[in-house]
Amino acid sequence: MATFAIAPLERRLASGQDSTLLRVTLALAYQQQGDLAAAVPHLLKATELDPRYSAAWRALGNLYVELGEYAKARLAFQKGIEVARGHGDKQVEKEMIVRLRRLDRQTGDAGGQSGEAKT
Repeated sequence: MATFAIAPLERRLASGQDSTLLRVTLALAYQQQGDLAAAVPHLLKATELDPRYSAAWRALGNLYVELGEYAKARLAFQKGIEVARGHGDKQVEKEMIVRLRRLDRQTGDAGGQSGEAKT
């Protein structure tokens, strides 16, 4: 996995070059450096800039799992599954379904919210 330097990415953002890809990359850079809290607003902004970008929803769900914010993770995965289905992103959809089911088992949510995510 590539390692990203934060400073040049932040400079691009500060210069007005905001984009979904820049936000996702910034979030990944912060996550790689262990600053999970700093990654969250960038992924939230990425999903705001392009709500149809299923990979951003997947990354947001995974980040929330790392932070122990399971309800938020569940919501991100559910939204991501919906988006992925709408665009035929089968691989991303399957990954999020698996993550959502794993999250349901981990949190003891046997009935789970993942019923909507079943294929």
